[in-house]
This record gives sequence, C-alpha cells and structure tokens, in this order.
Amino acid sequence: MKRTLGLTSVFCISAGAMISSGLFVLPGLAFARAGPAVFLSYFAAGCVALTTVLSLSELVTAMPRAGGDYFYVSRSFGSLFGTVSGLLSWFALSLKSAFAIFGIAELVYLAFGIHLTVSAIILTLVFTALNLAGVREAARVQITLVIGLFAILGGFFVIGMQDIVIQRFEPFLSHGYNAMLSTSGFVFVSFGGVLTAASIAGEVRNPSRTIPAGLIGSTIAVTILYAAITLVVVGLVPAGELRDSLAPIASAAQTAGGAPWYWAVMLASLFAFVTTANGGILTASRYPIALGSDGMLPAAFARVTGARQTPVVSILATGALIAMAVLLDLDILIKAASTVILLSNIFAHLSVIVMRESMIATYRPTYKAPLYPWLQIGGIAAFILLIVDMGMQPILFSLLFVSIGVILYFTRKGGKERVSAAIIHVVQRITNKELVTDGLQSELRAIVADRDRIVKDAFDDAVESACHLEIEERCNLESLWNQVAGTLENCLSSRLPAASLAALLRRREAESSTAISRFVAIPHVIVEGEGIFQVVFVRARDGVHFNADHPAVRAIFVLLGSKDMRNLHLRALAAIAQVVQHGSFEKAWMRARNERELKDLFLLSKRSRPAG
Repeated sequence: MKRTLGLTSVFCISAGAMISSGLFVLPGLAFARAGPAVFLSYFAAGCVALTTVLSLSELVTAMPRAGGDYFYVSRSFGSLFGTVSGLLSWFALSLKSAFAIFGIAELVYLAFGIHLTVSAIILTLVFTALNLAGVREAARVQITLVIGLFAILGGFFVIGMQDIVIQRFEPFLSHGYNAMLSTSGFVFVSFGGVLTAASIAGEVRNPSRTIPAGLIGSTIAVTILYAAITLVVVGLVPAGELRDSLAPIASAAQTAGGAPWYWAVMLASLFAFVTTANGGILTASRYPIALGSDGMLPAAFARVTGARQTPVVSILATGALIAMAVLLDLDILIKAASTVILLSNIFAHLSVIVMRESMIATYRPTYKAPLYPWLQIGGIAAFILLIVDMGMQPILFSLLFVSIGVILYFTRKGGKERVSAAIIHVVQRITNKELVTDGLQSELRAIVADRDRIVKDAFDDAVESACHLEIEERCNLESLWNQVAGTLENCLSSRLPAASLAALLRRREAESSTAISRFVAIPHVIVEGEGIFQVVFVRARDGVHFNADHPAVRAIFVLLGSKDMRNLHLRALAAIAQVVQHGSFEKAWMRARNERELKDLFLLSKRSRPAG
C-alpha cells in the first residue's frame, strides 16, 4: 500500500479516535465518583495511556506495517496470539465506531425525528463509502473535523475560564484520593483510540519520525484537552446538576456563553462522533488486511485495488460488521470492547519486552521507549487493575471473542505456526539451544530496508557475497594471515593460492599498520587479474595482536581486489569507515549471533549510498 499519510494525518486520526463520548458524556458520571478532582482522573488516565504510546511507538517504528497490534503481537508471540489479538482489535474498533454512529444517530433523531436504527445504517454506509474513496480522502475529512473540534473546545475553555466559581472545587478530594485514582480507570475508555493509528502504519510517510511524533503528540494534546475541559465544567455547573448530567459540556456552555456556545458545543460533539466513526472504520479495516496477508483470513481481504490501492473487501467487511453491531444492544459490547482495548495495551508492553529480550539484530526501532523495563512493567500492572475493575461480564464476553480467534487459527492453519516469533528467540537465549530459523529476522530486515528507503549499492552486493571467518581464541598476525588466506582461496575457487595471498597480506601490513582503531582493522591488497573483488569479515572474539598500540583487534575487514575494481575498493573502504564509527558498533559486532547478523550491521546501516 502507498505511504501517503503525513504527521498531521496521523495526529488527527489518533486524536479524532480518542475524542468522543469520553469527553461529551462521561464527565458527569465521573464527577459522581471522584468529585471536583475529576479533571485529575482524566489527567492520570492520560498518563497511563501515554505509557502504552511510548511502547507502541517503539514497536511501530520497528515494524511499520498495516494491522498494528496484530502484526507486532504475531511477530512477538506467534500466529495464535496474533490472530486472537487482531480479531479482537478489529471487533473492538468496529464496536467503538458503531457506538459513535449511535451518537450521531441520536443527534439526527433529535433534529429530524429519523429512527435511530435507520439513520445508523445510513451513516454506516456513508462512512464506508468515504473510506472506499481512499485513505487520503478519509484523512482529509478527519483533519478538517479535528481542527474544528479543537477550535470550538479551545474557545469554550477560554470563555468558560472567565466564569468558573472557585467554591465549586471545595472540598477538592470530596470522595478521597483512592476514588480519584479509581475513576481514572472508569474514564480510561476515553483514550481507547490510542492504539488505532498503529494499524495504518503501513501507509505513513517517514514512519520513523511521523508515527512517534503523531502518537505522542496527540495523546498529550488530548490529555490536556480532557483535563482542561473537565476543569471548566466542574467550575461552571453546580454539583447536583453535574452528577446526573449526560451532556455536561453542553450545560456548561449554556451557562458560560448562552445559546451560541451551546450550539457550538453540540456541533463539536457531532464532529467528535464523526471523527471517531470515520477513524474507526479507517483503522479497523487495516486488521483484515494483515490477517489476510498472513493467511488467517482469505487472501481477498489483503487485496488492494485501483490507483489509490484501496482495500475494498476489508473496508466492506468492516462496514458490514459495524452495520450488524448497530442492530444490537451495545452496552455490554462496548464494555467488552473496552476490555479488549485494555488487553491490547498489555500486549503492547509485553511485545516490547519480548522483542528487546530476543536480541534480534534486525529489530531496529528508530524510537526506543524510555525507562525500560519499568515503564512496561508499571503499565502492565496498571492495565490489569483496570481490567479487574471492569467486572466479570465484559471479561467473559471478551473470552467469547478469544475463542472465535482460536477456532479461526486452527481452522485456517491447523495449528501449524506460519510466523517465526520473537518469544522463541527468548527461549533460545535461556536454554542456549538453536530453536529458530531466519524467518522473523528476514522479515524484519525487509521492513527496515523499506522503512529507511535503503537502495542497494555495489558494496551491499559485496557484503552479501562476503566470506566470514570466526576466530574464537586470541592469535597473532601470522596466524590471522594464514587463516584469512585459506578462507580467500576457498572464496575465489582456488584462483589464487593461499600461500601467495598470505604473502601479500604480510607485505601490506609491513608497509603500515591497517589497524585504524583499537577495535577495527581494514587490511586491503591489490591482486593481478580482472573483475576480482572479495571481502572477508573476520571476528576475533579474544582479539588479534597487531602491534603494541593495537593489542586486541576484534573486527577485521579484509578487502582484496584487482586494479580494475579500484572504485569499488575505495567505496568499500569509505563505507566500512562510516559504519564502524557508530557508537554502538563494537557492542553490536560482538553481540551478533551469526554471519547474517554481522552482515546486517552493514546492509541495514544508514550510511551514504552513492548512485551508480
């Protein structure tokens, strides 16, 4: 799929998916639980959501692919967990969209008297058609509505702050400190859209920068917006009225600015429901794409059509799922969706832990979550407490969806694992047994190359065909040259005898040392003939004694070429010099588990690659 979405689109898709009933309906109910400190409950919930965003940003910059949490959960824990997670997220986001569509249908009923179910079905068709028009068109609508939403709510905050009554904040913690914290779990559903933007990562330009900036920025902005608006609402609306209100912001706007601001806030609520519904279809429809790509759903779900590469089948299936949902009683379904979203937050944190502990060389996030692993452990604990607080009914309902996912997995794959998972790499580290293939590393390698727009040059080809020599014990130069010469003789199919090659290497070292640092040496020699160029990667775990100034060189790159390959020879020297200067090179070189990972240090590097 084409990468057409920029920072503004990611910010607005994420923010629009978050701002909905959590702001326009919940503040009154939350006030009844926490009292005047309710705005701190929203702020605390936002801080908990931010922990997930930090972990999510790491995962998505390492694996910017459609399907969001399905993709990184399946690559962390395997296809079974991934299928369950992807299916749950697809259902959850679709149900949230259905809930938002019901909100719009309620406004339509109040204005025109059209039956709720009829208008809800029509609205579902409209949003489905909008997404069929293309992701850029859907994103443009989202941007326009989110800008309008922030503008209206920002104006309401400015007007409302002038009329707040300080006495309405007394006593501040009227229900106690614990009530304020527990209410943050009640309002966390307001941040349920925080995971949605991850599902469109495969369509984002420059995902390394755009996704972290968009996700983190939108979460911070929405957290501040929620806290600021609820602060004003508490200061404007009498406690008795606020406790029972299902339209607290509209009531506050009526108090602060009269009818004009009342209708402005009603318009903002419409914008909020539209952005949630539109963003929900946009992001939910990306899960069937990923499931179809991995064979967990029919291949038609992964197919894109037309110049805009629109996933028609996936969008239509999502629209049909939402249409069915609007025919049902959504109370338990929304609670189940909230539980699923909380589980997705837990999986985001667990996936970071698994990917990091797997030490897969091709897991290369451009953004790393801070405070590892305490941020992830704290986030997991917080979300478990929130799930427990939800009660058993939504948990049992979610288990029904889990069962559907398990059945789908065994039906489609018969229990046969299709995706290599990072968790196996963790087990391998613990047991010290070779359990894994190169499957996951190869996939991540391709993802990094696509993400960083790496275009192979001649040196990359030389690295791919390079020979590898592993020296376990400490050795001297004579031993090194003999081992390298033998390796080169095999690489060159005996075109040059080992004895002659060893002599050339000794002679070159005698002219001047090829050790360029205490860790790296680049011996390079010219040979007779045409079209000859060969690289040997040598890792000496205990070091090679080059001289008194370089007693334990561990990374040796031997370059051998004929005179007609001079340009490639010089490019190779420059490329190696660029890569080995990176601050993390020495640690990565020694930590690499095999020849493939050693080569990836160069193939996936961000060195300059001259054209031609």
